[in-house]
Amino acid sequence: MRNLRIAGIGLTAAAALTLTACSGSDTASSSSSSAPAPSSSMAAPSSSADAGASDGMTTNADVFGPACSQLPQGSAPGSLDSMGPQPVASAASTNPLLTKLVAAVKATNLVDTLNSAPAITVFAPADPAFAALGDAKFNELAGKPAELSPILQYHVVGKRYDAKGLASAGTLDSLNAAGGPLKIEGTGDNMTVNGAKILCGNIPTKNATVFVIDKVLTPGTNK
Repeated sequence: MRNLRIAGIGLTAAAALTLTACSGSDTASSSSSSAPAPSSSMAAPSSSADAGASDGMTTNADVFGPACSQLPQGSAPGSLDSMGPQPVASAASTNPLLTKLVAAVKATNLVDTLNSAPAITVFAPADPAFAALGDAKFNELAGKPAELSPILQYHVVGKRYDAKGLASAGTLDSLNAAGGPLKIEGTGDNMTVNGAKILCGNIPTKNATVFVIDKVLTPGTNK
């Protein structure tokens, strides 16, 4: 796998404080603005429960969740049929639930990095999750890629899981290992990751399985 960790970025005590403050007041997170500019390489740590995972491959029939009905139908852009053959960042760019996430990924120059990863799991905050930040805060983060990158890393696992694999795993390591483990609870429509609900899960793309969630996950809050 291409190295997926943002080089030179770590979560310092100041970063953790900033992230926690954003989450508590605006449902968001950020890290110190003094961090170096991100590179396009991120290293994917092995998951804490890889042995219990399925291969992560899903089909349109496996998709579940209350927000799935909001996706376009047939072969229209953003539909399951349209997203399936595309790598994950390209697929997400057509998904009407993920316009804010796509903007964040572009701001941190991670489109090619995510598209080239061979097999990953992405917990993708839906637009309302980012909207809770307010436009001013979101634009501020988008203008500071070094602060935004660790937050995005925390939403990606360096192995491909489907819902069954997630339920079996219990906890997972994200690409932001310093942010602490991701805790998976429940199954099906009742599944959560660090308390965030699955709005539309098991979405297949060429190189990833995507789970649209209702919150922006905050590194450091589930250690």
